[in-house]
Amino acid sequence: MTALPNTMHFAAPVRRRGTISVPTVTLAHGGGGSAMRNLIDDVFVSVFDNPALAPLEDQARFSLAELSRLGDRLAFTTDSYVVDPLFFPGGDIGKLAVCGTINDLAVGGAIPLYLTCSAIIEEGLEVDTLRALAKSMALAAADAGVSIVTGDTKVVHKGTCDKLFLNTAGIGIIREGVNLGADRCRPGDAVLVNGLLGDHGAAILNARGDMALSTAIESDCAALHELIAELLAAAPATRFIRDATRGGLATVLNEAARASGAGIEIWETATPMREEVKAFCEILGLDPLYLANEGKIVCVVPKDEQAAALQSLRGHPLGRGAAIVGHVTGESPGRVVMNTAFGGRRIVDMLVGDQLPRIC
Repeated sequence: MTALPNTMHFAAPVRRRGTISVPTVTLAHGGGGSAMRNLIDDVFVSVFDNPALAPLEDQARFSLAELSRLGDRLAFTTDSYVVDPLFFPGGDIGKLAVCGTINDLAVGGAIPLYLTCSAIIEEGLEVDTLRALAKSMALAAADAGVSIVTGDTKVVHKGTCDKLFLNTAGIGIIREGVNLGADRCRPGDAVLVNGLLGDHGAAILNARGDMALSTAIESDCAALHELIAELLAAAPATRFIRDATRGGLATVLNEAARASGAGIEIWETATPMREEVKAFCEILGLDPLYLANEGKIVCVVPKDEQAAALQSLRGHPLGRGAAIVGHVTGESPGRVVMNTAFGGRRIVDMLVGDQLPRIC
């Protein structure tokens, strides 16, 4: 038998993509047959389309040589999103999932490249709602320059999940020489944030309508990788970066203090927060230091780079409200202390539980 010449290639057949016309998701859309394939094609593949996704294999495949040209380490993260309501002022669960995963990569100094999307859908969810959220994810990914390259879809019985849960994983590359970690904080370092705190947590609670408040507060949901890249260029000795999501500023600072064995001191009057959020927290008896954010980072930088770091943050659209809120000390190891507006001092501890309902 004559062997085929090496130059001969067989083109993969082009699969015709399906569509759906029913108004709501049914259990058949999770059954693994044509209904499921049509749902995936119509809702997800149509908007996520890119060369890595196009083969529709059970995994996305990448060239290690191409990845290694960007850096010397791989960053890998995953997160799940269960926010209620699905749509809120300033964003939705789709945008939240993309931006949150990008930020989890970026705070480690990684260049975000690829995301996954797994959807757990409650039977009865409107297909148009699912389409809108998939389009939101695609737009957020495109704006950030990342690709959604693989995923999974499950449909569960009505009442066994709250409309839609999303899980996203992300891969990025860390450049050589970038080393960030909570254990790297040292006495004398400055603590910075890139803007107003607490907007996301307040926006979600307000959007639920349980409080009957008329205050218009929008989520700060945003992808922060470009802001972080500029920060690292301006302050290359930056010690630590973390996005202040669930648990807010207080949780991030406690994690840094405990990991480094140093103390952290902050000033209430220097902590940027809009008056509406302060009033919102006063009405509900909440501590704004624990409110979630989805577009805010906490940075710890050496004292001699704090001016450059602050200038860099303020020079980016997502950092114009940046401020130095405190510093790392050799006192009170492992603790966070706030200097209050009234001239006193109080310990800012980790929450034992949740001070408010789940918001992400």
